[in-house]
Amino acid sequence: MDAGYSIRASDSKISRLELGRVSFKERDVADLLTLYGVTDERDRSPLLELTRQANEPGWWQGFTDVVPGWFQPYLGLEEAAVLIRTYELQFIPGLLQTKDYARAVMAGARQVDGADAVERRVQARISRQAILDRPDPPRVWAIIDEAALWRSVAGPAVMQGQLEHLIALNANPNITIQVIPFNVGPHPAEGGAFSILRFGEPDITDVVYLEHLTGAVYLDKPDDVTRYTLAMDNLVLKSTTPDDTAKVIEKIASQHVA
Repeated sequence: MDAGYSIRASDSKISRLELGRVSFKERDVADLLTLYGVTDERDRSPLLELTRQANEPGWWQGFTDVVPGWFQPYLGLEEAAVLIRTYELQFIPGLLQTKDYARAVMAGARQVDGADAVERRVQARISRQAILDRPDPPRVWAIIDEAALWRSVAGPAVMQGQLEHLIALNANPNITIQVIPFNVGPHPAEGGAFSILRFGEPDITDVVYLEHLTGAVYLDKPDDVTRYTLAMDNLVLKSTTPDDTAKVIEKIASQHVA
């Protein structure tokens, strides 16, 4: 009640703010800090700066015609993450895709879209990869099912280009790629692909991202995060070592021939 009164808002708006459904205005955050006794400018300034940054439009705002609303929060989280762990079993992870591979995937997955829409989606995916070239890039740890490396989503030249790109990325000190081979048998991640994002602030919980055909689920409850973290750790143990990854990918690449 006091929080809503201090920022001239109803209880329902406070609820929507807490659930992340509407954004905070800088003035509202300043008033709430005052309400909660945070008056030292050294404590207030970082929080107000975060509010300003959060309200700046993300690059994906230019792609709202092709980026679904349920995926846009993930792009914001990905931009803020310091560690991105991802498990993929059908395709190469989006952050690691070449333009030609991404085009083939999107053209096949969205056959109702015209060529212009496909190109816009490809452009959005490549724009997403800019975080890898930042001065402070996130650490990316990708575990890829061997099936994704064998799946010919396009012709041999595209597949070889994609696999060579993975080998090059694996040499990047901020990127770790592992392959989970066919012969490992059952494992705790049989439910499907997922990602775990970690942030720089110790009081911000990890977020687990799960995507399905028409939407996505974001999990941040400790029990859920722990369950998925253990599954990811298990995949790490069952996968190739990072040093062996290049050899495995090279062997598969040699089979993608005309």
